[in-house]
Amino acid sequence: MSVLALRLIHIVCGVIWVGGVLFIAWFLIPTIRGVGPSSGAIMSHMVQVRRLPLVMMAVAILTVLSGLALYWRDSAGFNGAWMQTGTGIVFSLGALLGLASVAVGMAVNSPVSRRLGVLAAAAQAKEGPPSAEEAAEMQRLQTRLAAASNLVAALLVFATAAMAVARYVP
Repeated sequence: MSVLALRLIHIVCGVIWVGGVLFIAWFLIPTIRGVGPSSGAIMSHMVQVRRLPLVMMAVAILTVLSGLALYWRDSAGFNGAWMQTGTGIVFSLGALLGLASVAVGMAVNSPVSRRLGVLAAAAQAKEGPPSAEEAAEMQRLQTRLAAASNLVAALLVFATAAMAVARYVP
């Protein structure tokens, strides 16, 4: 695959990934938490119908795979001498931050979002508010999702900053 195609995939998917995570962490999750149980239909639709966790994971994986291919090419096959330059170190740091955000997304965000979607769909199916137990579990899951999403957002902002400046570091 050409460098142009790899860069296009890496940057476009990265923009979608980072922008999506920032929107989710800073706007969507606080809004859903603020609205309370009546937000269940939105959460259910977003997860079950629109498949947001799957879409976010797909763009994250495309970003990582295209970034890995670009890194391999720029480093001449993971050449240690290049990796010890300022550019190599900063690209490596950005890559590690991006990989850490994928790990958190896969281990926490995706399963928690799916569970919230299932709970919201169940509450919507019975056409009433969730039980006290369901509401407590939803609250716990939303708190966990908010914390993990903020962590992923921070990791991605720093990864993006590293990628943006790496070529200019001596």
